[in-house]
Amino acid sequence: MNRHFDEELDGLNSDILKMGFFAQEAIHKSVEALKNRDRALAESVISSDVLVDELELAIDEKCLDLIARHQPVADDLRFITTGMKLNAELERIADIALDISQRVLELADKPLLKPLVDIPLLTTLSKSMVKMAIDAFVNKDIEAAKKVLLSDSQADSLRNRIQKELVEEYMIKDISTIPRAIQLLLIARFLERICDHTTNIAEDVIYMVQAKVVRHHPEKLP
Repeated sequence: MNRHFDEELDGLNSDILKMGFFAQEAIHKSVEALKNRDRALAESVISSDVLVDELELAIDEKCLDLIARHQPVADDLRFITTGMKLNAELERIADIALDISQRVLELADKPLLKPLVDIPLLTTLSKSMVKMAIDAFVNKDIEAAKKVLLSDSQADSLRNRIQKELVEEYMIKDISTIPRAIQLLLIARFLERICDHTTNIAEDVIYMVQAKVVRHHPEKLP
């Protein structure tokens, strides 16, 4: 029975990794679509959201089934409930990539307002944080989770820099740029929100491993 339960937990791990892959791919594609003003690529991100939603429901069902049949306690229970939380966070991340793609569709037929520098940097950071957070879950790695939490301030700084430039160098100086600038502002905010979701994952990983609640209590970081 224990071996079968362990195999099912391994299967849950694999499903969460798959959800993480979908989320990271959606982030990458949505920003590539922005850089190339690629309407078809943006639409592919939007259409693939159905698969993400289906996987989210399947993972939730698997978690509830594991709890109902095996009545796990302690470490196993925290692993399963954390898996459910990660599942929800990753689905939200994929939804944000969809939001970015919708903004791309608004910009696809227009010239880029400016060369993209900080948005790709924020994209790289967000993808790195998502990967690190998933790895922290799979490997029960507290140090990786802490690195995710410490990276969030960098994401905030990049978002603020993007916002400052767009407002001060474009929107104020030339009101005709406002519609395009607003779309880029939204994309920067969406990317920063992805980073916020990864910090939620990291906090949940710390709870899973150490049964210590650090959400809203950074002074309790191990």
